Amino acid sequence: MIHLGEYNTLTILRDTEPGLFLGDDENNDVLLPNRYVPESFEIGDDIEVFVYLDNEERIIATTDKPYIKKGDFALLRCNQANDFGAFLDWGLVKELFCPFKEQAYKMKKGGWYLVYCFEDEVSNRLVASSKTNHFLSNKELTVQAFDEVDLIVSHPSDIGMNVIVNKKHTGLIFKDDIFQDLSVGDRLKGIVKKVRPDNKLDIMLGKIGYRSIEPNADLIMKELQDNSGYLNLTDKSAPEAIKETLQMSKKNFKKAVGTLYKKRLIEIKDDGIYLIE
Repeated sequence: MIHLGEYNTLTILRDTEPGLFLGDDENNDVLLPNRYVPESFEIGDDIEVFVYLDNEERIIATTDKPYIKKGDFALLRCNQANDFGAFLDWGLVKELFCPFKEQAYKMKKGGWYLVYCFEDEVSNRLVASSKTNHFLSNKELTVQAFDEVDLIVSHPSDIGMNVIVNKKHTGLIFKDDIFQDLSVGDRLKGIVKKVRPDNKLDIMLGKIGYRSIEPNADLIMKELQDNSGYLNLTDKSAPEAIKETLQMSKKNFKKAVGTLYKKRLIEIKDDGIYLIE
C-alpha cells in the first residue's frame, strides 16, 4: 500500500514521458515527475519517496524532503492567508493548507506556527492544525517518573513552558526548572520529573536528583578546563550567576561541586573553585 503523507520505498516500474511510475507489492502505482527523477536508475530499482497530493489533487511522489509528515509536529512559516485558511511552507512545491477552523488563532503571512499534520477524513488531503492539543492526550500515559523523553516546545504559560512529550502527551516545564533559552518548536531531551494524580506531567531538562550529579559534575569539570582551571563561583554565588554560567540550578550546582570535592578533583576557596592538577 502507498501511504499518503509518509515516506515510501517503492519499485521503479516504467519510464514514461512525464516521469517514472513507481509501484508497491499490491499493484498500486504513483508518478515521480521528471524534475525528481535521479540521473541514473534502472527499472526494478527501489527508491524512497514522499507521497502527497499535487495542485490538481492527484497523488504524486517526490524525492524532496518536507519539513513535516503525517502524524508529526513542526514549526512552519505562513506564506499566505485568506478567509478560508492559511498556506504553509513545508518544503514542497504545493503549500500545506491549514483551514481556518484548525487555527488556534488567525494565522498571518510571515508568521511561524507550530502545527500538526494529518489526513482530513472528508477531503483525503493532508492538512495542518495549530490546535495541537487536540492530537495529544494524557488519559493513558506511556511514560512514568524519571523516563527520558523527547520534547517539542509548544507554548509559554504564566508558570513555565508547555511541551509536547514523545509526540503523544502534554507536559509542563516550570520556570524554576528552565536554565536556558527556549523557543516554540525547539526539539530537545527531557526527563519526567513527576506524574501528578490527574496525569499531568512535570518535565525538566537534564537529569533528576542523584541522576543529575554526574552529568553536572562533568559540565563543571569541562568549564574549569576551558577556563584555565578556575571558576568564579562558590556556594555563596547568586542563583542567577550559576544559571548564566552553567545553565543549572544552585541546588544541582552544590551537589555536583560536592561530588567533585569528595573525589579530590577540585579545591574550593573563597574566590571560587580551582581544578586540582
